[in-house]
Amino acid sequence: MLLRPARLLALALALALGVLGLLGPGVGSASPGAAAPTGTAAERRAPDPRTVRGLYVDSRMPVHAQGPAYEPIAKKAQALWLGSEYYPTDRVADVVGEYVGLAEAADKTPMLVVYSIPDRDCGQYSSGGLPGVDAYKKWVAQVAEGLEGSSPLLVLEPDALPFYHGGECGNADNRVKLLRWATRRLADAGAWVYIDAGHSGWTTGDPTTDDTPWDGRAELLRKAGVADARGFSTNVSNFRRTKDEHHYARWMVRELKRLGVKGTKYVVDTSRNGAKKPVDADVINPTWARLGKAPRLAFDGAFDGALWVKHPGESDGTVNGGPASGQWCDLLADRLLGKKEPGPGC
Repeated sequence: MLLRPARLLALALALALGVLGLLGPGVGSASPGAAAPTGTAAERRAPDPRTVRGLYVDSRMPVHAQGPAYEPIAKKAQALWLGSEYYPTDRVADVVGEYVGLAEAADKTPMLVVYSIPDRDCGQYSSGGLPGVDAYKKWVAQVAEGLEGSSPLLVLEPDALPFYHGGECGNADNRVKLLRWATRRLADAGAWVYIDAGHSGWTTGDPTTDDTPWDGRAELLRKAGVADARGFSTNVSNFRRTKDEHHYARWMVRELKRLGVKGTKYVVDTSRNGAKKPVDADVINPTWARLGKAPRLAFDGAFDGALWVKHPGESDGTVNGGPASGQWCDLLADRLLGKKEPGPGC
C-alpha cells in the first residue's frame, strides 16, 4: 500500500532516532538483561497525539489571500471541507493525504469535514452530494485511504441526521446506513469521527414547553454508529450560543448512555456564535452574527473542545448580500468582525 506523507514522516523519524540511540532501550538498542518493549506496548503508553497537539492552521485557506484586515480569522484553525464537486473520487485520496501530511509536518492536528452524502442539504443552498450509495461508498473509501497513518478530527455530514429526523429529506432509508458505514470506515483509518447532530435550536417539539424537544435524535445517532465514533458535533455552520449547545450535548450524552452507548464525546462549532441573541430561523448570512470564541481543544469530561468548522467570511447562500454557498465575501467577514462600516460587497 502506498505510504501517505504522515506515515512516511513518522517512519523516517523513528528510523533516524533508532540509529542514533535516542529512543532508549527497545528501539535501536537494548539494555543488558532487559527485554525490549514491544511497539504495541510503547504505543499504549504514548498519549494520543490529538491530546497534546494544537490544531492545524492551513495557510492555503481562502481567507489568507484577503489581506491583513482579516488576520483575526486567518490565524485560527479551520476545517478542510471535502465535497465531491471539488475533490472527486479519483483525486480525493491525494488531497487528503497531502493535507494530513502538512499537518503532521507542523506537529498539529488536522480537521476535516466529509460532506457529500446523497441528497445533501435537501435541495437547499448547499445541495448536491454523490448520486447514490455505491458512489458515496467509493468516495468515502478514498477519503479513508488518504487518512491512513494520520490522527485527524473529522466531522461527518453536517445536518444529515437532523434533516432525516425532521422528515425533510429524501433517501431516508439509506441515509442512516450510509452514516454508519462511513463512520466505521473513517474511524478504522484513524480519524476521530464526530457525527453531526444539528444544534440546540433544531428541535422536534416546542423547546419552551417540551422537556424533551430533541426526542429520538439520540436513537438516530446510535443507529448511525456513534458507538464506533469519537462522538458527535453540534452547531456546525450555525449561530447558537455555546452554553445552549453544552446543554443540548450533555442531554444527548445522557440519552446515549441510557441507550447503552457510553463514553461519547462532543465538539461545538463556535466560528460564528458570538452574538448574544441569535435570531431563530435567520441562518443564511445573518447580519447580526459575530465571531465566536477561538477554536481550542479542551478534553473536559465529554467536551472535546470548540472548533471552527464553518469558515467565517464564507457565504451560506444568496441571502443577506452573500454570493453562492462556500464563496468568500468581504462584506460577510466584516460583519462577523463587527466593523462599523463593512465593505460594499463581495
